[in-house]
Amino acid sequence: MSPIKNPTTFFSYLRRAPFGGRLTQAQIDGINVILSQWDYYHLTDRRWLANILAQIFHETGGRMQPVRETFASSDTQAMNRLENAWKKGDLPSVKTPYWRDGHFGRGFIQITHERNYWRLGKRLGLELVTNPTKALDPVISARIAIVGMTEGIFTGKRLPDYFSDTVDDPVNARRIVNGTDKAKLIAGYHKNFLDAIDAASEEEELPDVSPALATADDVPPAASGSVKSLIGGTVGTAVASGIVGINNPWAFGITALLLLLGAGAVYMFASGRWSVNRLKEI
Repeated sequence: MSPIKNPTTFFSYLRRAPFGGRLTQAQIDGINVILSQWDYYHLTDRRWLANILAQIFHETGGRMQPVRETFASSDTQAMNRLENAWKKGDLPSVKTPYWRDGHFGRGFIQITHERNYWRLGKRLGLELVTNPTKALDPVISARIAIVGMTEGIFTGKRLPDYFSDTVDDPVNARRIVNGTDKAKLIAGYHKNFLDAIDAASEEEELPDVSPALATADDVPPAASGSVKSLIGGTVGTAVASGIVGINNPWAFGITALLLLLGAGAVYMFASGRWSVNRLKEI
């Protein structure tokens, strides 16, 4: 059963971090598909779910939708980009151009090479070798990510290796997908998702969330209502204080300092570099 009892709390927390102050409908839809497939497999460890979401967040560039390798918009574009990169020597570890037969990376967590399409297809009871574009279907892609990470199909490393009754290692859990590449960064995303899961595990709505924060923006960051309100409140307060104390040099200096500090804090929260985490009861 999903640990998410209050979606408003869940998405309000995610908006702050790791999503940097805004959410799109595509991101919300992608996360909901992953949650539905988490329920499908009857998994329970919240840390596993947080790590799956964190790895997908990184692998999709924050899109939370299945992607093609190189983030291409079409199969042809993906193959052309890979071919050009290979010819320029930008893919030194690649000996055989695997993309030429269509088995380049696809998915929430991309699978590459024909043998991996075959392995995941066999495990899920699907024909992926002759129809690799199925890996872009959100439900199938979510199942590939969940099964691949829980059973160690991607690299031989599994979620139980890093999260159990005796182990809690989100940094090295990166090895489940791709060695130690960006391991500490993704461990930070893991914490963001786990905080949101824990906060949303109770049906009661917390005082620091609202339906507006859990609703998609689908606007550029500069036009985001949540970011505008944060910046507007900070700047407005500072300007008002400055007007009141304009004849006092000390007040003016303090106001200017507060304005700089406030603007910096707003930027850090809005960009997701800082987040407000729920304090757990003792």
